Parts: sequence; structure tokens; C-alpha cells
Amino acid sequence: MKRFGLIGYPVGHSFSQRFFQDKFKKLKLKDHVYDLFEMEFLNEFPALWMKYKDLVGVNVTVPHKEKVVKYLDKLDASAIKVGAANVIYKNGGKLIGYNSDYMAFRESLRGWIGKFKGEALILGSGGASKAIQAGLTDLNIPYNQVSRTTRGGDYTYDQLKANPEIVSRFKLIVNTTPLGMHPNVDTFPDIPYKNIQKGSYLYDLIYNPAETNFLVKGKSYGAKTKNGLEMLELQAEKSWDIWSE
Repeated sequence: MKRFGLIGYPVGHSFSQRFFQDKFKKLKLKDHVYDLFEMEFLNEFPALWMKYKDLVGVNVTVPHKEKVVKYLDKLDASAIKVGAANVIYKNGGKLIGYNSDYMAFRESLRGWIGKFKGEALILGSGGASKAIQAGLTDLNIPYNQVSRTTRGGDYTYDQLKANPEIVSRFKLIVNTTPLGMHPNVDTFPDIPYKNIQKGSYLYDLIYNPAETNFLVKGKSYGAKTKNGLEMLELQAEKSWDIWSE
């Protein structure tokens, strides 16, 4: 038996379990299983590996991507670059951390916008934003961040509302916040949408719903839009590449 899984809190909404169950079925890997390990506190993490000796690898979701790093024996260059791990592989008895979020975002964005000249604005300064920062850096796209306080970013939402022309500078806006995610579909980042450049790009990491209010509002002002489903699928595929190397 080869066991894989997802750790986080909560994990009931998981895309990953369905994705990997379908993959195992397609590849006829009857001895492979993918479980959900709901883990509110990371001090339960070492016991998980003791309990399941057949555990080969796990995905890590919120809120543990950054804090899990201290429990690992080694970090791949991707996890070092981001400062967080969302994939863990047990290899030779060692737990190795990777960041497939960063690799997936970079690939997804490059395929969508091609050769890009302009600046990006990242909405949010939480753990998800770190992978986006790393991807933009790789693609040589300069960026600024928006947060609720200036400690978390270059601008606050209040500053954007007071100076809406700031938004006009950016040809790419990436939402890394959970605003608009199911079930809170009526919420959205509070930015001056009417100042978004026509023809600019709005990327939302959220995939459920497929079109958030953030994307709807951006589209109404002439922006091109993309949700996070492709990035999610790419990071899952990259997880499998790591575990099956």
C-alpha cells in the first residue's frame, strides 16, 4: 500500500482527494490511496508519520504551509525560495518539502499572458501571496502588494480608495485573498475597479466559484480574467511528479 494525503484545517472542501483518486484509477494503481488528514495544530504532524508507515507524501494546505517547514528534514529550492511548502515527500526516511504552488502559478501565468511588459499588483499578503511573489520574480515582473496595513504590503486598501489612480499603473492584478470564495461568494477585494486599465489581466487564485465578483467587476471594465483552476491542477500534477520520480 502507498498512502498519500492532504493535511490542513479544514480539508473537507478538498479538490486534491478527488483529483488523485481519479488519477490512481486511470493509472490502475489499486494499491494507492489518498486520505484527508484534518489537522488543526501542527504538533500532530510527527505522529501522523508514526501512525501511517505506508505514508509516502502529503499535500499541505492552509493554515500550515509556512509553519510545516520546521518539521522537515530538507527543503527543495522551490520551498526555500517561497519560504513555504505545500508538498512533502518521504524519501529515504527523510521528509523533503517542495512548493508546487509557485511552479504552477509561474507556468499558468506565462501560458496566459505570454511576453508581458508592465507591473503587477498583488492583493493580500498572506501565505498564498509568497508563491505569487516568487513566480512574478522568476518572470521578471515587478510588483507591489496591497494589505490591510502597510506592514503587510506597499499599499493599504484605504490608500487605493483615496488615490484610485494608483490602480491604473498595473496591467496585472492577482487576488491571493479568500474574498469571494465559496460560500462567501458575495465578497470581493475592495479596490477602485473603475480605474483598472482596459485590456489588463485579472488573475484570481480562487476556483470555486469559477467566476468571482473580483473577476466579474474586472471584466465589466474591459479586463481579461482567469480563475485559479488551472493553477490548482498544475500544482497537483507537479505533486505527483515529485512523489513518482
